[in-house]
Amino acid sequence: MNQPNEPTLAVDVYRKRRERVLAALRTAGGGVAIVPTAPEVMRNRDADYPYRHDSYFYYLTGFTEPEALLVLDASAGPDEASSLLFCRAKNSEREIWEGFRFGPEGAREAFGFDAAFPVDEIESQMPSILSDKPALHYALGSSAELDAKVRGWLDAVRAKARSGIAAPAVARDLLPLLDDMRLVKDAHELSIMRRAGQISAIAHRRAMAACRPGVHEYELEAELLYTFRKYGAQGPAYGSIVAAGANACVLHYPAGNAIARDGDLILIDAACELDGYASDITRTFPASGRFTPAQRELYDIVLAAQQAAIDATRAGATFDDPHHAAVRVLSQGLLDTGIIESGLFSSVDDVIAERAYAPFYMHRTGHWIGMDVHDCGDYKERGAPRDAQGALPARTLQPSMALTIEPGLYIRPANNVPEQYWNIGIRIEDDAVVTPDGCELLTRDVPVKADEIEALMQQARAAAAAAQTA
Repeated sequence: MNQPNEPTLAVDVYRKRRERVLAALRTAGGGVAIVPTAPEVMRNRDADYPYRHDSYFYYLTGFTEPEALLVLDASAGPDEASSLLFCRAKNSEREIWEGFRFGPEGAREAFGFDAAFPVDEIESQMPSILSDKPALHYALGSSAELDAKVRGWLDAVRAKARSGIAAPAVARDLLPLLDDMRLVKDAHELSIMRRAGQISAIAHRRAMAACRPGVHEYELEAELLYTFRKYGAQGPAYGSIVAAGANACVLHYPAGNAIARDGDLILIDAACELDGYASDITRTFPASGRFTPAQRELYDIVLAAQQAAIDATRAGATFDDPHHAAVRVLSQGLLDTGIIESGLFSSVDDVIAERAYAPFYMHRTGHWIGMDVHDCGDYKERGAPRDAQGALPARTLQPSMALTIEPGLYIRPANNVPEQYWNIGIRIEDDAVVTPDGCELLTRDVPVKADEIEALMQQARAAAAAAQTA
C-alpha cells in the first residue's frame, strides 16, 4: 500500500534535474547550492494555512513535506555525496497528529538523494559542508530568515580560519539558473499541465451551466472549487475571480456577494493546481445565456485579438509579439465601435503609438505559467545589447515554453464612450505551449466562441427544466 505523499514522479525526473544543476555549477567553478522549501504559515492561533511547498525546491526534489532543505555540493569528490536532503525525522507521536513522514532514510530512498539528515542537525552539518568550498549559490536576499542562517553558517566556518579552513569566497544568485531550467517544460510537466487544463475546463463548463440571473458570485465559485477537488486537483492555483456586471471591470476582483442580473456578463478567471502545476483560464459569458448586441460586438473583438495573439505565438517569435498582435486588433475595434473617437486619430498606428487603448486594456497579453501561475523566468533577453532607449530585447520563444494568452477590454462609464458599452468587462484566456511552428492550447475543452457558449448554457437550462418536469 502506498504511503501518503509518496512521490508520483519517477525518481529519475528529480535526479536528472539535480544533475543538470550540479553540472552547471561545476562549469562555473563548483561550490554548494542551498534550496529551502517554504515555511509553514500560521493562519490564526492554532490553525495554519494549508501547506504548499516551495516551487524551486519541489522542482528539484519532488518532496512536499515542510521543514526541509536541499543541498547540492558541486565540489564533492566522486565518492562523496553531492545531493543531500535535510528533513523532519520520523516521529510516531507527531505522525498520529499530523500524518506520515518519510524521515531522512525513507526520503533518501524514495527520492534518490545521495544522503539525508534530520533537519535538527542542519546547524551542525552546514558549516562542515561549506568548509573549503569556492562558492555558495542560493536565492540571495529572498528570505531574511535564510540570509541570517547562511551568515551564521559562514561565521562558523570563518571561526576555523586559524586551522586553515576557508569559507566560500563568493556568493551567487542561484535563481537565474533555475528559472531558465523551469521555463522550458519537459514531457512530464506538460502531461500534468494538460490534465490541469482539462480539469479547469470542466469547472468552467460547470459554472456556465449553473449560471442564471439571480445566482451569487460565490455560488459560481463553489461550482469551480467543487470540480477542482472532484477531479483530483489539490485546489485553486490562485484566488478565483468571479465578477458579475461592472465588477468585471476590476481586474483582480475576488468572488463576492454580488448577484448576477439579467443583462450582466460574468467574467470568471479561475483554474486549478494539480500536482504542483498551475492552469489559468478566463471566460466571459452572459448571465441570461444570450449576449446582447453590444456585448457580442466587444466579445468578438476580444476573441479576434486572442486569435491574432495565438497566431503570433511560435518558436522564434518574441514574448512581445502576441501582445503587439492583440493590441492592434483591440485598438482597431475600439476605433470601429467609437469607444475611441476616430476623429482624434488618423490610423490605428496612431492609437497604438499614443497608447489611447490603455484606459480600456491596461495589462499585458500573457505571462509564463508552470509551477506558479505567474511562473518564473525573464521576459527580456538577459545580457543582450540594449536598444537606443536602454531597453533589453524581448525574450525569444522556444519550444516547450508555456504562457497564457489573455487579451481583454474593460469599458467603464465615461462621457466620451457610447453608453451601450458601459460596464462591460471581457477577458478570454487560454494556456499555450510553444511549438516549432505555432502553439498548443491546453485549455480549449471549454467553449470560447460566443455561439458555442450560448449553446452550452441553453442546453444546460433545457436539461434542468426537463429534469424538473420528469
